[in-house]
Amino acid sequence: MKRENKFNKVSLSVMVIFWVAVQSCICGFTQAADYAVGADLSFLKQAEDSGIVFKDNGEEKPGLKIFKDHGYNWIRLRLFHTPTRLPNNLEYTIALAQEAKKLGFKFLLNYHYSDTWADPGKQYIPKAWGDKSHDELVQAVFEYTRDTIIAFKEAGVLPDMVQPGNEISNGMLWPDGKLTGNWDNFAELMEAGINGVDAGRGNGKRPLIMVHIDKGGSKDRTKAFFDKWHSYGIRYDIIGQSYYPWWHGTLLELRENMIFMADEYKKDIIIVEAAYNWRPAEYKNKKAPFPETPEGQRQFLEEVNRIVLNTPDNRGKGVFWWEPAVMGGLRRRGMFYDDGNALPVVTVFDKFTRH
Repeated sequence: MKRENKFNKVSLSVMVIFWVAVQSCICGFTQAADYAVGADLSFLKQAEDSGIVFKDNGEEKPGLKIFKDHGYNWIRLRLFHTPTRLPNNLEYTIALAQEAKKLGFKFLLNYHYSDTWADPGKQYIPKAWGDKSHDELVQAVFEYTRDTIIAFKEAGVLPDMVQPGNEISNGMLWPDGKLTGNWDNFAELMEAGINGVDAGRGNGKRPLIMVHIDKGGSKDRTKAFFDKWHSYGIRYDIIGQSYYPWWHGTLLELRENMIFMADEYKKDIIIVEAAYNWRPAEYKNKKAPFPETPEGQRQFLEEVNRIVLNTPDNRGKGVFWWEPAVMGGLRRRGMFYDDGNALPVVTVFDKFTRH
C-alpha cells in the first residue's frame, strides 16, 4: 500500500509536470502570434526558374508552398542596387515578394546598398554612387530607398520590415561609412535610409526598422556597437543578429547575448540569419555542437529557436534561416537534399503550427 501511494504521488507529479510543459508550449505559441518563423529565400525564384524542382516528402511543390505548409510566416529578400551576376534587382525582388504575399507571408526587405554582397568583410559602394561626396551619398541613400519603397508599395508589397544595410558591424558604403572611424558618417547614412523608408511608404503602414549586425554570440562586440549606435538617438525597432556557430560562438554565448540585449536595450530581437550544415564542412577538425548530418541540422535549429523563445520579457521575436534554396557548394547549409527533397530541418516548426 505504501509503495502504491508513493507510485501514485510520483505518477501525479509526472502528470502535472507534463501538463504544465504542454500548456507552456501551447500558451507560449499563442502569446507569440507575432513570432517570426522566417527564411531568406532570395535565391528561390532563380532556382525554380532554372528548372529545379523542390519536393516535400517526395511530393513536388512550389518552394514557397513547402515553407508555408511547415509554419513559416516571414520571407526575407535582399535587394542589390545594380547587380551584374546575381538576380536580386528590384524587378526580381518585387516578383518574388508578390508570390510570397499571395500565400500570406510577411516580408522583410534587406537593403545591401551595393551591387553585390555586403557583409562584415566588404561593403562596396554601388558603381553608380562611386564618385559622390558624403553629403551626396546621404542624399542618394535617401532617394534610392524612398523610390524603391514606393515601387514595392505600388506593386502591392510594401515591406512589413526593412533593414537598411546587411551585417553592418563594420559599417556600410565603404570607405565613407566604414567603422569604427566614421561613426558620424555611418549614422547619417543609416538615418537617410530610415527616412527614405518613411518617405516612400506615404500613408501606408510603417515598416518596422531592423538594425542588423553579425555578433550573435558576442556580448562584448554587440555592446560596443549598440552602445555607440544608441548615442545617436536614431529610431529603430528590432535588433537583428546573425548566428553561424563556426563564426559567432557557442550556443551558450548566444543565450548569454540574447539575455544581455533584452535587458540592456529593451528592444525585440530576431536571429535574422542562421544556418547549419547537413553534411560535413565546418567541423571536420574540431568539435561540433551537433553532428553535421540531416538530424544534427534539425537539432541545431531546434536549439536556436528554444534559446530565442526563452529570451527575457518575451523579447525574442523570431528566427530566419539563411537561404534554404541555396545551390552550389553552399547547398550543404540549405534545407534540401541534392535531389530537391526537403531535409528534416524543415519540420522544426510543425509542432507549433499543427496543434
